[in-house]
Amino acid sequence: METTESLSRQSQSVDNRGAKPEVVLEKLIYRPTRITPLIFFDPSRGLLELRGKSSPENALHFYSKLMTSIEEFALQGEQNLVANFKLEYFNTSSSKCLFDLLKKLLLVEKNGKRVSINWYYEGYDEDMQEAGEDYADLLGTTFNFVETEY
Repeated sequence: METTESLSRQSQSVDNRGAKPEVVLEKLIYRPTRITPLIFFDPSRGLLELRGKSSPENALHFYSKLMTSIEEFALQGEQNLVANFKLEYFNTSSSKCLFDLLKKLLLVEKNGKRVSINWYYEGYDEDMQEAGEDYADLLGTTFNFVETEY
C-alpha cells in the first residue's frame, strides 16, 4: 500500500498566550492498485473518498490507518464530513471493513457534525446499489445514491 502523505497524525502548536494547543489532523492518501482502492481523506476539508476495487489480502490491515484517522476526526475534527464511496467491487473481508468504517462515520455525526454519505454505483450494477442500501438499512441512516459511469 502506497501513501503519499503520512497517516492522520496529530501535531500540536501553542500560541504565545498559552492557549489550548491546536490539533492538526493530516491528510491520508493511498494510491489505487489493481486490488486496493484509492483512499483520500482530507480532514481540513471534511472529505473522504474511496474509489476503485477493494480485495486486499488483509483488509483489516489495509483499512486500519483510515479507521484510526476517522476516529481522531470524530473526536477532534471541526468540519462536517462528506464521504464518497465509488467502489466497483469489494470482497467479503472488505465488506466487513467498509461496514466498520461506516459505523465510525456515524461517530462523527454523534459528535455534532453533519455527515453526508454518497454511494455511487453504475446503472447496470444492481449488486453495488443493493450493497449500499443494505449498509444504510443496517446502520439506520440515509445515503445519497448516485448512478454514474466509471
